[in-house]
Amino acid sequence: MQLIRGIHNIRAHHFGCVLTIGNFDGVHLGHVEVLKGLIADAKHYQLPSTVMLFEPQPLEFFAKDKAPARLTRLRDKLALLESLGIDRVICVNFNRNFAAQDAELFITDVLIDKLGTKALTVGDDFRFGKDRAGDFTMLKRIGGPLGMHVKDTDSFRKQDCRVSSTRIREALATGDLNLAHEMLGHTYAISGRVIHGWKKGRELGFHTANIALKRQVSPVKGVYAVKATVDGVTYNGVANIGNKPTLNGTKALLEVHLFDFNKTIYGQFMRVELIKKLRDEQKFETLAQLTEQIGFDVSAAKQCFSLT
Repeated sequence: MQLIRGIHNIRAHHFGCVLTIGNFDGVHLGHVEVLKGLIADAKHYQLPSTVMLFEPQPLEFFAKDKAPARLTRLRDKLALLESLGIDRVICVNFNRNFAAQDAELFITDVLIDKLGTKALTVGDDFRFGKDRAGDFTMLKRIGGPLGMHVKDTDSFRKQDCRVSSTRIREALATGDLNLAHEMLGHTYAISGRVIHGWKKGRELGFHTANIALKRQVSPVKGVYAVKATVDGVTYNGVANIGNKPTLNGTKALLEVHLFDFNKTIYGQFMRVELIKKLRDEQKFETLAQLTEQIGFDVSAAKQCFSLT
């Protein structure tokens, strides 16, 4: 899969595509249906299937820490899109200049002249351009006569509820991982590089691998039974996601204690799948109480994997 970082990096040889535009946060089953349609269009027109997405996501730019919790970071999103067979991703830097551009010029200059978009799929509530003046009707009115076929996305339904990033966030927030995984079509996972932490875990008798949560809001908090993959090998473990209130932490962190593991993995990439929520994060009065609770968490996680 080809990644184009920014509209300014679109070249003449990129001309001609079928396109969809959106956040694709989580790349859930609703998104999968849209992307299947995109790939079918790509085969019909014999053009690359192309996804345009934004970093940061628009609401993250406008609302900052009040934006909805992000489900997937860019790296994970790209991996999921590639696994589905998408040919090309255009990652647009969403900034004040991009948000303020004229909607009609975006259609003619970018979608038509730069990309040569033959077919475009967007939600019928899609808005873009200065003052959010661009919409589905404008896309059809301007794009249609210029040879761009525009169609909307129908909501994909599963178990009589609309599959959406919002519903998945709600399921994750309440600890209903089964529902979240069902709507995602895959287990919910957090990925990142292992960083140096406070080394408190080893003092308490439980070594941890730490991953900084580089997002403004996390969709999950608490203690989970997890499966973590590092260097191609998957291990069972227990993880805490939060800011370590007992230690007066302030930044959100993913801490993973892997069972039967004693390697040094600083700087390596780790993927952590959440299997079952064990409890909410809580503050303990003493480190002894925290240590005792971690022991209970380890036992509970091992029961999830039938290790006890």
